[in-house]
Amino acid sequence: MYGFVDLTTGSVAKSTSFSIQTVFNGTNLDQQLSDETGSFVTLTIEGRGNVKQRIESTEVPGMDGALEYTSTTYDVREIAVKYKLSDRTNEGFRSRVNRLNSLLRGSKRQLRFTDEDAFYYATLSENTIPEEESNDLIGTLTFICSDPFKYGKEHILHFESDVITVTNKGTAEVKPVIEMEVLGDPLTLSPFVMVQNQEEQYMLIGEALDVESSTPYQKYERVMYSDANALTGWTTAATGEVDGLIAGKMEAVKDRFQAASYGSGSGWHGPAVKQSLPEALQDFRLNTWITLDNSGQTVGRIELYLLDVNGNQVAKVAMKDVRRGERLGYGEARVGGALANHFLISEYGDRKGSWNNFAGILRIEREGNMWSAFFGKGNAKNGYHTRRFAYWRDTRNKYNIPVAQVVVHMGQYGKNKPCTGGVYSISVEKINQVDQGTPVIVRTGDFIKFDTRAEEITINGEPRTDIVDFGTEYFGLKPGDNQLVIMPNDSFKTTIKYRDTFR
Repeated sequence: MYGFVDLTTGSVAKSTSFSIQTVFNGTNLDQQLSDETGSFVTLTIEGRGNVKQRIESTEVPGMDGALEYTSTTYDVREIAVKYKLSDRTNEGFRSRVNRLNSLLRGSKRQLRFTDEDAFYYATLSENTIPEEESNDLIGTLTFICSDPFKYGKEHILHFESDVITVTNKGTAEVKPVIEMEVLGDPLTLSPFVMVQNQEEQYMLIGEALDVESSTPYQKYERVMYSDANALTGWTTAATGEVDGLIAGKMEAVKDRFQAASYGSGSGWHGPAVKQSLPEALQDFRLNTWITLDNSGQTVGRIELYLLDVNGNQVAKVAMKDVRRGERLGYGEARVGGALANHFLISEYGDRKGSWNNFAGILRIEREGNMWSAFFGKGNAKNGYHTRRFAYWRDTRNKYNIPVAQVVVHMGQYGKNKPCTGGVYSISVEKINQVDQGTPVIVRTGDFIKFDTRAEEITINGEPRTDIVDFGTEYFGLKPGDNQLVIMPNDSFKTTIKYRDTFR
């Protein structure tokens, strides 16, 4: 037990400036709940220095004691904060209790104390207040830390070369995040990315090149790109090339395509523009970055279509809100046209409303008879906090027509107030097939993240479990010096982020 505050004399509200205070989820409870009519004061803290290990053992007949396994793990940490809560009136006291409870919501939130520049990931287990006989009582907050470690300040180091020494000043292994931006010409890169430590543990995506039997090639070759800053090269789409009436006008403003007007119609209507690809593509990938801001009072959609040479729909991706009076965005990825089709994605997201105010990527691709789609809310550098993957094999080869055109459409339904938003970029890639080649997995400007805590490797925010080498170990930084090597050489701008970690 660790005591901090003299309770014998003086105003409790004034004494908070001399006590060690409790900060949960960024809010200082002592300051937030103290004013001229009452106060919250941290009195004592218990459990910060406690260590409890799980020790596995088994009894062996004829052996004294037990056989203890060498590996141990740390049990959850429990931290108890004793506090004093007071107010001048009964009503004020109840209100202060309610405010306290509202500030303690959330799971695995940062818990820290003002005598130390470190924090725990904690969840409130119990707020115990004794029988309320007065407006000046002592209670106890019990926090459970499922992650038993304590974390210090974050370090951000930039690699000056492909080899760096990182010093972990904590007392426990650190799980870092390594971020890499691809530099140079992607065709000169070896088609793999690897991080290795001094103990020859490694994290590897892709495949090292066999110089005798294989050559690198770009699997995804961009054939069309628009950054949406001008409509040069785009023409008005024709009737039947989108689901609805083509009306109104498209414009390019502030590096995005958006609807200048929607025209009129009783159903879906709005502007649509198209552009032909330099060649018809059998295997392809479409990426587009869009935003769709919706509210309970708006109805609207943003859609991109892929057409064949005759203007028939081959596929589309869309983000829309069709609920008048309810704010509910959802995404669609469709193979085929309005009548004959197959939906890869047609839902409101993993949780209801998760696609509201969408800002992110929509993708659809076809390789052979395998179709796939990916929707991600977020961005390539920081990752996608909401995402959806879908796959479907067209075993009957019903939807195998080459794509030759791309259409951008924005729609309003009837006279409903439309959603706002726009298209910020459009990219169409040809998927190359080479029997003996090894594909280059990244290109200039791509972002790669090795997140050892989450045990995940992403490229442009997307998990790439499909190219993670079988021998990959998500190793941490041991206390003391650690040497890290990045390969291939001279190919990346690399940053490592980690926090000092203590038992």
